Amino acid sequence: LSMANSSQVTEFLLLGFSSFGELQPVLFVLFLCLYLIILSGNLTIISVMRLDRSLHTPMYFFLCVLSTSEVFYTIVILPKMLVSLLSVLRTLSFTGCATQMFFFLGFAVTNCLLLGVMGYDRYTAICQPLRYRILMNWRVCGQLAAMCIFSGFLISLAGTTLVFSLPFCGSNKVNHYFCDISPVIRLACAETYINELIIFICGILVLVVPLIFICISYGFIVHTILKIPSTEGKRKAFSTCVSHLIVVIVHYGCASSVYLRPSAKYSSGKDRLVTVTYTVMTPLLNPMVYSLRNKDVQTAIRKVIARRRFLS
Repeated sequence: LSMANSSQVTEFLLLGFSSFGELQPVLFVLFLCLYLIILSGNLTIISVMRLDRSLHTPMYFFLCVLSTSEVFYTIVILPKMLVSLLSVLRTLSFTGCATQMFFFLGFAVTNCLLLGVMGYDRYTAICQPLRYRILMNWRVCGQLAAMCIFSGFLISLAGTTLVFSLPFCGSNKVNHYFCDISPVIRLACAETYINELIIFICGILVLVVPLIFICISYGFIVHTILKIPSTEGKRKAFSTCVSHLIVVIVHYGCASSVYLRPSAKYSSGKDRLVTVTYTVMTPLLNPMVYSLRNKDVQTAIRKVIARRRFLS
C-alpha cells in the first residue's frame, strides 16, 4: 500500500507472552514475585547506603546510583508487562510507546556507562591506592554519575528519534512485551537502513567501548593483585571485583546479542528470552549478588535494623 492509501498508526499492540496461552497467569505470579524482590532489594540497598556512614565511599555511591537507576528501569517495563499478562487489552499509544522506549533506553544506557565507571573505580582503588581519595573525590564521583545519566538520556533521545521519525502505516503488532527498538522499527513502512546503521554505531559506543575499557581496567587489576604477597590480600582484592564482573558479563553479554545486529535478524522468541534476562535478572543480580553478599553491606543492614529497633 502507498502512504496515501495507508492509515497512520496511532497505537501499538504489544503481543507480549500471548503465545503462552494458559501459562500467562503463572508467568504473572513469577514476574510479580521477581519484581517485588527487585524493588525491595534495590530500595533496601539505597536506604542502607544513605543511612550508614561507613558506606559513604565512592564504590557504594556508584552502587547506590546503579540501584536507583535499576528501580526506574524496571518501573518503565515490568508494571505494563504484568498488566498485559492478565489483560486482553495490550495496546499502547504511539506517544506512550515512544515514551517507554526513551526511558527504557535512557536507564539502560546509564547502567552500561555506570558499570564502566565502576570498573574505573575498582582500578583506582586497587592499582592507585595512595591516590584513590584524590582521583575519586566526591566532586569527581558526582561529575561521573551526572555524565553517565546525561549521556544515557542523550543517546536515548537520539535512538528514539531515529525510530519514531519513520512513518508507521501498516501493522501495529509489536512482537514483544515492551516497545524495544528491533520489534518496533520492523513495523516502519519505509527504508530503515540508515536509521539502523546509526543505532548500531550508538550500540557499539554504549556496549563495546565501555566493555573494552572494563577489560583493560581488569587487566591492570589482575596484574596488581598477583603482586600482593599475602593470600588473604589477594582474596580480599578479588572479592571486591567478582560481583562487578558477574553483572558486567550478564548485562553486556545479553544486551550485545540483541542490539549489535540488524533488526532483520530479530527472532521474537529467542530475543524475548534474552531480553527477560537483562530486564529482570540483571536488576535482580544487583542487590542479591553485588551488594547483599558483601560483608560491609550485611553489617550495615544489621546496624540499621538494630538502630531502628532501639529507637522504636
